[in-house]
Amino acid sequence: MNASTFNKPLAKTVSFDRYNMWIEFTDGRKLGIPLVYFPRLLRATKKQRDAYIISGGGLGLHWEALDEDISVENLLLGIYDRTTTSSWKPHPINA
Repeated sequence: MNASTFNKPLAKTVSFDRYNMWIEFTDGRKLGIPLVYFPRLLRATKKQRDAYIISGGGLGLHWEALDEDISVENLLLGIYDRTTTSSWKPHPINA
């Protein structure tokens, strides 16, 4: 680990249940994010969801077949996919 990644959240694994994406971090934390925040993942098959790559030593998540890239740091900041075209958009907690 170099100085630029020191104290940054680093993804270790990604898993899914019916409604959420779960990210386990190298420091032991686990974060659940509703799939509705990421329409491409919501519509994806299990096989497509499971074909992720952890990039940048844990700083990013990538799904080649879905053309989806997610910043781990942005997830912790509550920044979700803003490319959705649906009329419904999730609202941050305490907005």
